[in-house]
Amino acid sequence: MIGFISAMVEAWQELRINKVRILLALLGVALSVAALTSVVGVGNLAREGFKASSERTGGRSATLALGVNGPTQPDPARLDAAYQSIVDRYGIAFSSHEGHAEQPFQFPRGVQPVQLMVVDPGYGVIHRLELRQGSWFASDDEQRLAPAVVVTEAFYNAAGRPDLALQPGIKTAGEQESNAVIIGVVPDTWPDAPPAAYILSGAAKQMGVNQLGGQFKVWVQDGQAEILSAAIQADLAQQFPDTNIMAQRIDFAAHGDPLAPVQLVVGGIAGLVLLLGAVGMLNISMVTVRYRVREIGIRRSFGATSGRIFLGVMMESVVATAVAGLAGVMVAVAVVKHPWIQSKVAPALRQYPPFPIEAAMLGFGAAVLVGALAGAIPALVAVRVKVIDAIRF
Repeated sequence: MIGFISAMVEAWQELRINKVRILLALLGVALSVAALTSVVGVGNLAREGFKASSERTGGRSATLALGVNGPTQPDPARLDAAYQSIVDRYGIAFSSHEGHAEQPFQFPRGVQPVQLMVVDPGYGVIHRLELRQGSWFASDDEQRLAPAVVVTEAFYNAAGRPDLALQPGIKTAGEQESNAVIIGVVPDTWPDAPPAAYILSGAAKQMGVNQLGGQFKVWVQDGQAEILSAAIQADLAQQFPDTNIMAQRIDFAAHGDPLAPVQLVVGGIAGLVLLLGAVGMLNISMVTVRYRVREIGIRRSFGATSGRIFLGVMMESVVATAVAGLAGVMVAVAVVKHPWIQSKVAPALRQYPPFPIEAAMLGFGAAVLVGALAGAIPALVAVRVKVIDAIRF
């Protein structure tokens, strides 16, 4: 341990003496580490933002969409019973119907048509909906006398932004008028989106809402998606023969990570830049060793072993690149965690994830590895120096 610490101290002293020579090489290593770490950090942030945005439309990983279509539409009650039997049989925790409808609502400025999503309470979990205000549906909300609705920000603005604590009512227009209660507000799907709302399937039936199409979604584990998809198709085909059965995965990860190729290419470019920095560091180390041949010979004559000489020379590069790597990681953290970068890379997120520790470890480890590789060759050259030749140098 004393020998290792003394080698570290000696390496640091040599770096102070030759700091002008290695400054530019270390600057290249620091920038390369910052680029490599930033690529991993920004890629992780972009993946989380893309994941959040995709989960709001397609569902979490892994979401299966079930459907039964044929020449004649199956009886809705029988189809619901089949879906519920699948949920119970396979122990699926979160499931939901999903239907679409258009329902006019009476707003302060007049009647306006609204896109209505007919869902179940599990829809909010499957699609990772984040509420700006209020709460999502509970299992007993279908028993309300006035149906509960969760509205988008555009709907909430059109309704005059009422206080949700007072359970504000909103009237539906059309052939069958009824009163509904706004219990929650979710963000708009995209900027300037028209008003939209969510309602439970049981409440929609009470209101006489006519659904256009529909499917049933279940959220299962990634490793079980393929097996459950085949099993569910077989179950539904047995109950509804001569129909087209759909039980397929529809989430963003159904065909692998879409951002992995891009991040791999950019990471490869950053690795190439890091390799060029290592070549520059190697050249500087070779020049430094040639200037220290006489010093190395004198140290060998006083009893310094080959291992001590090798470790001392190599540790100069390792210590230098470790310091440069630490500086590069700090720069990368400052860049990735900047609010402007976060808002542009992941606009779908409201709470940003912490900086990935694997990115910091990758950057710092790459810097140390570059230092070890750049210092190994000059260290071998220093070890092979003969004592008598070095003293005469």
